[in-house]
Amino acid sequence: MQIHLGIDVSAARGCPMVALGEAGEPLDMHIATGRGAAAIAADALAWSRALDGELASVGIDAPRTPLPARHHHSWRGGRWRHRAAPGTGRHCEVVIKSLGLANPQWTPAIDKVPEWMRVGFALFGSDWGCPVHEVLPSAAYRQLDRLGAPLVTSLDWSWFADQPKDILDAWMAAVTVREVAQGRGGEVGGGDGLGTIVLPRPVVVDPELAGWPG
Repeated sequence: MQIHLGIDVSAARGCPMVALGEAGEPLDMHIATGRGAAAIAADALAWSRALDGELASVGIDAPRTPLPARHHHSWRGGRWRHRAAPGTGRHCEVVIKSLGLANPQWTPAIDKVPEWMRVGFALFGSDWGCPVHEVLPSAAYRQLDRLGAPLVTSLDWSWFADQPKDILDAWMAAVTVREVAQGRGGEVGGGDGLGTIVLPRPVVVDPELAGWPG
């Protein structure tokens, strides 16, 4: 059985993880915890390896990498413009914001990174043995709402008892990478070489916005 794994990232309260099967059926859930980013990532990886099946894809709700440096690019009025004050955020986040899909938490340079993002970096750096994607559940919810095309999957409501409600975002993360793995998803960004964000459905992006001026 192929397994699609979704992870909602947190440093303080643990990372909810959801494993779904090929048809979107719920298989198992877990809250990855530990002291520090490396320990949380190690717990997440160990749990995934104990699942009964083949890990096919992983979706992580966190930035893949920090900015190597602040940049001077902004998208306004349908074109790229130079900004006098250096800004934060990666290309994929700019596209998500410009499309009105979500308000991302702009990725900063490495010296300003909060602890939860460090947990995300550690998760992306783990040896999952399958494709690992960055997801943004809030953008996925908005995209599906706009398209008016239902994406139906099973929920095991018993999993939500005494658990962080962020588990729902972990579920959407797993659903999103399942859709991508099965050829129904899309992705945005990547022009700056700092990763893309995948979505459960394809996205039409202005050709200029799809490129990065840096």
